[in-house]
Amino acid sequence: MRTATTTAAAVTTTLIGAGAAAVAAGRYAAEAALRPEPGRPLPGGPRLSVHSTTADRITLTRSLASLRPGTYGLDAPGVHAVVGPVVADVAHAPDTVVRRLVAVTHGSLEPGTRVTLTPQVHLGNPRTALGLDHADVDVPGELGPLPAWFVPAARDTWVITVHGLGTTREHPMVVMPFLHRHHLPVLDLAYRGDLGAPASPDGLGHLGESEWRDLDAAIRYALRYGARRVILHGWSTGAAMALRVVERSALAGRISGVVLDSPVLDWHATLRGLAAARRTPAPLIPLAVRAAEGRAGLRADRRAPGADPDALRVPVLIFHGPDDRLAPWEPSRRLAAARPDLVTLRTVPDAPHGAMWNADPAGYEEALRRFLTPLM
Repeated sequence: MRTATTTAAAVTTTLIGAGAAAVAAGRYAAEAALRPEPGRPLPGGPRLSVHSTTADRITLTRSLASLRPGTYGLDAPGVHAVVGPVVADVAHAPDTVVRRLVAVTHGSLEPGTRVTLTPQVHLGNPRTALGLDHADVDVPGELGPLPAWFVPAARDTWVITVHGLGTTREHPMVVMPFLHRHHLPVLDLAYRGDLGAPASPDGLGHLGESEWRDLDAAIRYALRYGARRVILHGWSTGAAMALRVVERSALAGRISGVVLDSPVLDWHATLRGLAAARRTPAPLIPLAVRAAEGRAGLRADRRAPGADPDALRVPVLIFHGPDDRLAPWEPSRRLAAARPDLVTLRTVPDAPHGAMWNADPAGYEEALRRFLTPLM
């Protein structure tokens, strides 16, 4: 017969085992949230089936994602295409939606192919994707050479672009034609954890908290090779990197302005979103977030980017909207409200994380033109 002491010991052992398993699972989930996956779209987007295609149209499963306005990449293993807006005046089944098919850049779109919409529209490099001459350069970084594309132009103010979560340096190519038309040189950076760039020492992403030093190195490179001033244009964690450079860099005085697209300004919320998107069981998400914050050094006693509006010294344009489930837009709203003298917030509805250009390319570029004109 079990004694009370034996029963208590068994319960304690069970609880300790369950606690250890939960901690281990939390650490695993944290690694899943922080481990960079270069070139792979963020998980969590709905998979859509291709029903049919013609030379200039594609029929997809009807969903909130496939009904989004604008221009997107269409991604599947071995396949990449570009789709434009919804085509409303064609017959189609009630459970489908027809969009303009702009191009199939890789593979083929057979009926039944499962695809995901992605903000990364272009594949390749500026020459193969856009017809823009460019140079492949290496930016000296603290961990080693950082590959970058340099697209030359006449002005001596350079735009340094830096991508974010779930994309590569191919993502900023969406704005390169616009910047080139306005004669702005572009330095498009790959940073630690990207393909061809050094890995971070722990193999994890830090949501910009260590990666900002690679962007700082890109500013040094630009100034060394002819730039008098720079404008930073960052997406997602790249936007967080840009704010960190403004706050911390010895070269901040050479920055004319900053463009932030879907900025990651709330670590806790973004880590929750990443853990959930990578199918972490709901009971483990709080453990995963705590483990991730600890592993990445994103402690509660450290201020997130943009938390001190008084640290801003240059004009800032933010593109963000209420449909971003990975980087909530409320911190962007607070930052704009706190510094109306420097910060302009352009609200973009119906756009997921990192896809503010995609939802409204013409509106995005017009806002960008107005912002950049006095800074050129």
